[in-house]
Amino acid sequence: MSQKTSSPKLPWVDGLTIGQVLRETARKYPTQQAAVFLEDDYRRTWREFAADVDEVALALMTANIDKGDHIAVWATNVPQWVLLQFAAASIGAVLVNINPAYRPFELEFVLKQSKAKALFLVDQFKTSDYFAMLTSLWPELLAGNFESERFPDLELVVAFGGDPPPGIMRWENFLAVPQGLLDDELETVEQRSWLLKPTDPINIQYTSGTTGFPKAAMLSHRNLLFNAYYVGDCQAITQADRICIPVPFYHCFGCVMGTLCCAVHGATMIVPAPYFQPTATLDAVEQEGATALYGVPTMFISLLHDESLGRRRITTLRTGIMAGSPCPIEIMRQVGERLGAKEITIAYGQTEASPVITQSRHDDSLELRVETVGRPLPGVEVKLLDPVTRGELGENLSGELCVRGHGVMLGYYQQPEATAQAIDAEGWLHTGDLALRLPNGCYKITGRIKEMVIRGGENIYPREIEEFLFHHPAIEQSSVVGVPDAKYGEELCAWIILKPHVQVTEDEIRDFCRTNLAHYKVPRYVRFVDKLPQTVTGKIQKFKIRESMMQELGLKEEETA
Repeated sequence: MSQKTSSPKLPWVDGLTIGQVLRETARKYPTQQAAVFLEDDYRRTWREFAADVDEVALALMTANIDKGDHIAVWATNVPQWVLLQFAAASIGAVLVNINPAYRPFELEFVLKQSKAKALFLVDQFKTSDYFAMLTSLWPELLAGNFESERFPDLELVVAFGGDPPPGIMRWENFLAVPQGLLDDELETVEQRSWLLKPTDPINIQYTSGTTGFPKAAMLSHRNLLFNAYYVGDCQAITQADRICIPVPFYHCFGCVMGTLCCAVHGATMIVPAPYFQPTATLDAVEQEGATALYGVPTMFISLLHDESLGRRRITTLRTGIMAGSPCPIEIMRQVGERLGAKEITIAYGQTEASPVITQSRHDDSLELRVETVGRPLPGVEVKLLDPVTRGELGENLSGELCVRGHGVMLGYYQQPEATAQAIDAEGWLHTGDLALRLPNGCYKITGRIKEMVIRGGENIYPREIEEFLFHHPAIEQSSVVGVPDAKYGEELCAWIILKPHVQVTEDEIRDFCRTNLAHYKVPRYVRFVDKLPQTVTGKIQKFKIRESMMQELGLKEEETA
């Protein structure tokens, strides 16, 4: 039977758009701090932040950006990103999130596929030169020529900083709306927001993540606002909270669970730096009195290993969210004991679900918050299907997790076949994730259907082996994949990151597995690595591990036939 967590009443954001929610929050908490960007020295109250959003919204309108137009943002966590997020939503433009790690080939694909009318970008990210990458695709910009056969939909490119080529407008010039027009038209911005519908698409996010095949998930005001409300509710977030957001804005973790959650609950968003840096994050938590902290497990591990942690006085942390990949119980304990976030929650979801599907609650036991991904959000219905028979499963049986409710995306932009594969005729989103439901109503994620390894006729779920390897005292993190094998069809391979200053051999790892696991679950290949290939949000890209091992071992896919 499917499971649905009911809600005693609909959230206050029901029936509203993102722009309307921002105005209401600014009305209720005008002098409450809304945003703190430490590296950019940007601090605003909700009244001031809403005024800045109006200014950007008016600049968009002046630049001929209208309802339904797509504007792309290729940037790190800078103030302009979140201002554009709310400004675009206020006038009904669709924000297209571009991963800051994208290279020219990926950028070209997104700009073309999304039919972006405008592009906003930073000048650099670590060693990446964004202007150089863009002009490699569009050399005419260097001469100030904006005409491009490659990007016929683009009419505007704006740089947040740096020294852009002649064809790219500076942010300050983009905002330079004549004062008289500013005074006359600000009311128009508010009026326009009331012409929008909560079910209108407002955000496109690309889900290339762990598969390498990007699809453009379309999300509505309602999708995002409901998720932001309930995600905050699970943490007991109020206007008194201050949420530290070191996770990227381009992903739902940053721009829904982070910025929108703050707007819905009146909390303060604290952004330590344009991208994750452990010391800067600890500075932000300590100096700004953060009460909640977000991150993937690898981020929390970095914070716990930061050499500055021991001399800090962190006393304000209470809750937060850990998501993106399995969390070792010892890491969860240390986050509670050493950082003070004893009520931190675990969330599970995917972009197509806006993103959170299940979440533990701030007052759940530590064991429940580590061993499960919690219960469905209110108003969200979940069921499990047998991967082979497609029949519905009961408790303690692993099957594909399917979800229906307010979080399910509108579909993939201009990809009707992919949409039909993901969402069935009854509105169920098929996640591709394997899970089981416990008698207490909580869920455990057991793997992905495509990651299931079939060795000699035995079905093996890598997640089970990864969770077991966490119990080895020398192992900090692991990822298990299947690689082709002529005899068994597939064999297991484990990539392992060891804890600092410890040594262990491949054979010792195999022996550890043999004493506790069935023989067919013992990895044939073990590799010790310094890092695992992962997305910006910390999801392990297992297809890259598989490809690397196939190349190293000289294996071919057809050997599994």
